[in-house]
Amino acid sequence: MSDLILYLGVTGIGYFFGSKLRDKKDRLTWTGKVQTVAIMLLVLFMGARMGSNREITENLGTIGISAFFMTVVIMAFSVGAIVIMRKILNIDRFGRLAGKGTSGCGKESQGEEAPEPEKGNTMAVIIIICVIIGMLLGYFVVRKMFAENMESFEYGAGLAIKIGLCLLLVFVGLDLGIEGTVVENFKTVGLRVLAVPVAVVIGTLTASFVMSFFLDVTARESLAIGAGFGWYTLAPGIIMEAGHMTASAICFLHNVMRELFSIVLIPLVAQKIGYIESVSMPGAAAMDVCLPIVERATRSDIAIYSFVSGVVLSILVPVLVPIIIG
Repeated sequence: MSDLILYLGVTGIGYFFGSKLRDKKDRLTWTGKVQTVAIMLLVLFMGARMGSNREITENLGTIGISAFFMTVVIMAFSVGAIVIMRKILNIDRFGRLAGKGTSGCGKESQGEEAPEPEKGNTMAVIIIICVIIGMLLGYFVVRKMFAENMESFEYGAGLAIKIGLCLLLVFVGLDLGIEGTVVENFKTVGLRVLAVPVAVVIGTLTASFVMSFFLDVTARESLAIGAGFGWYTLAPGIIMEAGHMTASAICFLHNVMRELFSIVLIPLVAQKIGYIESVSMPGAAAMDVCLPIVERATRSDIAIYSFVSGVVLSILVPVLVPIIIG
């Protein structure tokens, strides 16, 4: 909850300053480049942290394979659920209300709302390269440098990631403030914004139930794993406390993979399938780690869907996982 308040606060600070700089919008085009560099550094640190984590690298065998297939199926079902939701709500693949000439968040259609293939491709390549470099550094360098004091690295890397994330969210808020359409967007979207996390929940839990027939876990364990929605620091612990050790390990790796795969795939899904679909993949991380990537790969107003979805799913994790796992 404290992280949620922190992320809301720094985004609000960015929005406040952005609202004061609307008349200087043309002079602030450099903020996009700063965000890209910040995302590169953030992903690099995340990759290093995962590469240095023995629990992740040493369980990439049978448990890792189970987590991999569960992640792929859950993300596919989540995207599919959003596609169905969009059609029901009459929203096009760029987040615009069909037939009204406005975006799904009420923003007037402009040339900049058209798909930008080069933008998505470049961002995806940059992210993939940074993840690979980060994991290699974590595996071959960090492990040796911090062999006897890995806790210090974990603490430092975690702090660096949180600080970098806060800076990115300031820029996301800055973009929203410069656009100046947040209030109008919420009025236009209304309860539609809640349809995104609802669709993600339905897609995720449906996929989790289906995967219980193919993996060496019970339906209850599989549903609990999916209900973690990418929150790998909370859901695995709840499942472990309930005595389900294998399910806890799968949950941990699955949630890490869901966040990692989302970081890589958001630009591609936004370009090839739909803007709002890209919001569905990260689960809870849509409100923090993946929010700046969604904003960069789509439009600033789509960040509203992403943030709200991440907040709702984060609230549901400590509610659904204990109920499901019993």
